[in-house]
Amino acid sequence: MEFKNMDLIAPLLKAIQEIGYNEPTAIQQQAIPVLLTGKDIIGCAQTGTGKTAAFAIPLLQKIAQSGLTDNKTQALILVPTRELAIQIGQSLDAYSKYLQIKHTVIFGGVSQHKQVESLKKGATIIVATPGRLLDLLGQKLIDLRALRYFVLDEADNMLDMGFIHDIKKLLKVIPKERQTLLFSATMPKSIRKLAEEILRSPVEVQVSPVSSTAEKVSQQVYHVEKKAKAALLAKILGSGTTQQTLVFTRTKHGANRLVKTLGKSGILTACIHGNKSQNARQQALESFKSGKINVLIATDIAARGIDIHELPRVINYDLPEESETYVHRIGRTGRAGNAGLAFSFCSDEEKPLLLKIQKLIGFQIEEVKQDNKQ
Repeated sequence: MEFKNMDLIAPLLKAIQEIGYNEPTAIQQQAIPVLLTGKDIIGCAQTGTGKTAAFAIPLLQKIAQSGLTDNKTQALILVPTRELAIQIGQSLDAYSKYLQIKHTVIFGGVSQHKQVESLKKGATIIVATPGRLLDLLGQKLIDLRALRYFVLDEADNMLDMGFIHDIKKLLKVIPKERQTLLFSATMPKSIRKLAEEILRSPVEVQVSPVSSTAEKVSQQVYHVEKKAKAALLAKILGSGTTQQTLVFTRTKHGANRLVKTLGKSGILTACIHGNKSQNARQQALESFKSGKINVLIATDIAARGIDIHELPRVINYDLPEESETYVHRIGRTGRAGNAGLAFSFCSDEEKPLLLKIQKLIGFQIEEVKQDNKQ
């Protein structure tokens, strides 16, 4: 199937084709026709599957076809992080190139002035993080009474970051008669419960089951004592390669400690986690993307919304508590058919976590012998 066979309006199709989109991804094939019919949807899709286009394209089409041009806010896309909000805003820019549909991106950590000015000019679509959205609603600078579409993206991450209360506050002020879209990389019970509360007879779409890992990602595990992990990481990172590497730690404090430890070995790194300001996180991310630094240390929550094409290597310094998170982490390398490397450090106390991961992905991860370290 191609986009030209999906009953899309000409201005939308023209913009999509200019970007270079011809064939929809699996999630787009499933979601776009459903959303155009007006049904609610619950979508299980990991990062890198084309999820943003799967909801943004039908939203733009429905708004364009509604004929409503009074600049009232018709769609709200709620996301957990500033980084993801900015990405979705950029996607909307591209898809709506030939449509007269205004959108605004709002998030915390920066002055609200520019965002408020943009809202005053009219925003048919708002992309927002929960804190700043509720703040501006409280100041009566946003009016959601005409809302017809509500998108909750990365719902699992929203719950992990403690946004459930903000979501519930928001649900009290938006119209009950609306089309609701919920997307999540994982489907734990908490997400199922939320879906039951906010969706009406939803159609469920799922691609790349969470147990599947990219075929071109080479996965290896190092069995190493907890206290020896930092030295092993320094050895791998300092082995003459300048490969960009995303390193995952379980805690914010662990990330901070690692930056200092690696710094003593002459390895320049930056870290992003929930305690860092939005500006500090954005600066670290830009330094990594531009190649100023080759190593970025991140916690899982902060890493959501990071989109780096052709990232060659991911290292799990700590194994995650949830096996699905492992799949999500290593899914950041080996994208778009490129080869990728995923190394994991496993201490004795983490062996049960490794067994759970291997059970989920369906195979045993290759072990790197310690006398043959890479």
